[in-house]
Amino acid sequence: MLRTAVIGLGPIGNLHATIHKEDPLAELVGVCDMRKERADAAAARLGVPAFYDVEEMLDALYPDMVSVATGGYEYGSEHYLPTMLALERGIAVLGEKPISNNIREAEEMVAKAREKGVCYGINLNHRFTPAARLAKKWVDEGRLGHLLFVNMSMWIMNPRESSPYFQLKALHPHTVDVMRYYCGDIEAVQCFATKAPGRVIWSTAQFNMRFKNGIVGSLTGSYDIERGHPMERCEVAGTGGRFVLEDMFRELTLYPAGNLEKTVYTNPIFGGMRDFNDTFRNRLHRFFEQLTDGCKPEEIDGSGADGLAAQKVLATAIESLETESVAYVK
Repeated sequence: MLRTAVIGLGPIGNLHATIHKEDPLAELVGVCDMRKERADAAAARLGVPAFYDVEEMLDALYPDMVSVATGGYEYGSEHYLPTMLALERGIAVLGEKPISNNIREAEEMVAKAREKGVCYGINLNHRFTPAARLAKKWVDEGRLGHLLFVNMSMWIMNPRESSPYFQLKALHPHTVDVMRYYCGDIEAVQCFATKAPGRVIWSTAQFNMRFKNGIVGSLTGSYDIERGHPMERCEVAGTGGRFVLEDMFRELTLYPAGNLEKTVYTNPIFGGMRDFNDTFRNRLHRFFEQLTDGCKPEEIDGSGADGLAAQKVLATAIESLETESVAYVK
């Protein structure tokens, strides 16, 4: 069983900690937050020691794996230090998205994991659902034929005002990762954005993308639309058909070319995914599973390298928005 710990105990970190406690492959041995009251509350709830300093916890417990669920500016500025401290000690890390709001720091984290030969993953949880996995299977089996395009969209209400590019950096690691998961690496981006009434940040954006393999795609995202209705949609099409994935786990439909019989996967009422939190459970369990099985760092599903690749696409989108031109992923 893996000895695990959680760093950062806001709402997401507490969810991580609960999942660590419940998962049969993990033994939660400690929690850490620089805010004493957060660490103490989580420790009391979960029956584990509380720490207020990352180095102190890592050196005292030396866990096999840690979740880094810190936040910070643009939801990503506080990931770097705890991640580097853990990786330097050879401790596997599952970091929250975005990998970082700073590309240089993200590159350093991925490079450190590679240097140390340590498994490093990012919570790109939208790919870790039965429906998303089935769609990937269809792509890999060639059931869509030669891929042509992907249309992706995601919208939630987030009234928080941060940097001008908060919505792009914080929301879209998920959507870009899903697009890359099905269609490969992205090489060029054109981005337009607008601000809803009363907003200061670019709160709604539209991206056009070209993939290295020639696939074209679009992405629409917004922090201006209330939840309560479906909030995410992915459509991938090729010469052999197309699929539409709703909310990443709710329903998946395959429309084969030249055949009026469609195939539908619907999340089951009994035994299926209960809510969005189950995407976290699936993602964390997969990481625990890969560590338990002795997976090589380069084989990690939803790796640090994947998180970095998504963030580089978003940095390119920001360049496009600023220059009003097509920009190329570096």
